[in-house]
Amino acid sequence: MRGEHFLFPIVLVLVIGLWELVVRLGQYPAFVLPTPRRVALRFWVAVGEGTLQRHTLVTLQEVFLGLALGLSVAFVLGYALAKSRVLERLLSPYIVASQAIPVVALAPLLVIWFGAGSLSKVLVCALTLFFPVLVNTVVGIRHVDDNLIELMRSLRASRWQVFRYLELPAALPVLFGGLKVGVTLSVIGAVVGEFVGADRGLGFLVNLARGLFDTSLMFVALITLMAIALTLYLIVSALESCLLKWRWEQ
Repeated sequence: MRGEHFLFPIVLVLVIGLWELVVRLGQYPAFVLPTPRRVALRFWVAVGEGTLQRHTLVTLQEVFLGLALGLSVAFVLGYALAKSRVLERLLSPYIVASQAIPVVALAPLLVIWFGAGSLSKVLVCALTLFFPVLVNTVVGIRHVDDNLIELMRSLRASRWQVFRYLELPAALPVLFGGLKVGVTLSVIGAVVGEFVGADRGLGFLVNLARGLFDTSLMFVALITLMAIALTLYLIVSALESCLLKWRWEQ
């Protein structure tokens, strides 16, 4: 095993040790900054009660549905914009201008329009990751060599074959860059939606813990959100390594 594989646990131990040291030296009360041990105990209590699992599953469902919706719409629209300059000139100003509206400001409207259920959270999640995935899709498709496209057409390849065997494989490195950003943003989007209005989910759990001055529970929810985002990122990285293995072997 290479030495860098030990870096993550070493850094984690150092961070926990520094956290413990700050609490002890500052003599902070638990409702301001709990110790790592107190957070760990609160974690096991939340797991034993089933609270953490229940709220985590809700957030995961919103994240996965938001990912499916946001990625599919962003990819289809990004491909259309990449292939049509007219469509790009028509829609790009509105798409770019829409990014000036913070998702935090848009989330209350979506809750009003679609209710406080999961749908509004899924839409917030999809909107959060939409733009970076859209941009990377446009860039990736447009970076395909025009000479290769002409070669495929000279061989009488259909539009689907050009996309399947040339455009998609050539654009995958850039697309995965957008996907890595998108999966982490999807977690943020789900939590923002839950902050605005929800009765379940990890975002709701953070709000509940804040109201109860249960800072340890707040840390438990936040650390769980970090773990979800990191896991999604690692899954995408593993998928990238698998699908783009041919690039590293060249």
